[in-house]
Amino acid sequence: MKKEPAVLAELKSHEGLFIKDVHKLVDSYPRVPITVDCVIFGFDENELKVLLIRSDIQIYKGKWSLLGDFAEDNEELDDAAYRILKERTGMSDVYLDQVRTFSNPKRHPGGRVITVAYCSLLNIQHHELKILDNELHWHSYNSIANMAFDHKEIIEACHAWLQKRIQEHPLGFNLLPDKFSLRELQNLYEAILGVSLDRRNFRKKFASMDLLIDTGEMEEDVPHRPGKLYKFNFDKYEKNKRKWVGIDF
Repeated sequence: MKKEPAVLAELKSHEGLFIKDVHKLVDSYPRVPITVDCVIFGFDENELKVLLIRSDIQIYKGKWSLLGDFAEDNEELDDAAYRILKERTGMSDVYLDQVRTFSNPKRHPGGRVITVAYCSLLNIQHHELKILDNELHWHSYNSIANMAFDHKEIIEACHAWLQKRIQEHPLGFNLLPDKFSLRELQNLYEAILGVSLDRRNFRKKFASMDLLIDTGEMEEDVPHRPGKLYKFNFDKYEKNKRKWVGIDF
């Protein structure tokens, strides 16, 4: 039979079979700081990008970092994520999803720190950075290097989560203009999935979903043969989203 920790045994010896003083109980636990890191993906000019900032920690001088900070003791993690994003970028109109927790005891050079990663995907043209401290700007996902902490690992995990999400839900349409061509749609999925998709097969899959509205208009001022312009039928999707089975490329 596993022996109880000495602190629990002592508490029970004073309180009986049950621990009544929960404050003493919690005070006996190890103190591990919790941080929140925001991975903000953006889509612009047919390229997937990530919002990064210069690290302000001496040991990581010159390296790039995610937007993160400590969660306050009385703060929900979701609230901390939105607060940190607002403090770092000035943006308050971004939806964040909690992805996963990173708990390697050696992930922080100063001691054990657990971090919870939050992720978002947005159209860069629709979201203005109002704060640019510490060289805050967008970086091409394919050129990310020289990261502080385990932030490269966090970005990769969030990218894998994003690739899965974009095939399960049509969130990618929020990154496109109101009217878009099938070429633009394919460019979006290729940039996020990191693969080249067969043009004919791609168009066949979306045609079978019957969620694209042909506007009867054509592209203008493009360096290639103009294509038809479509709109995504959000109303139809909302009515049938329970039947949505995702997109398997």
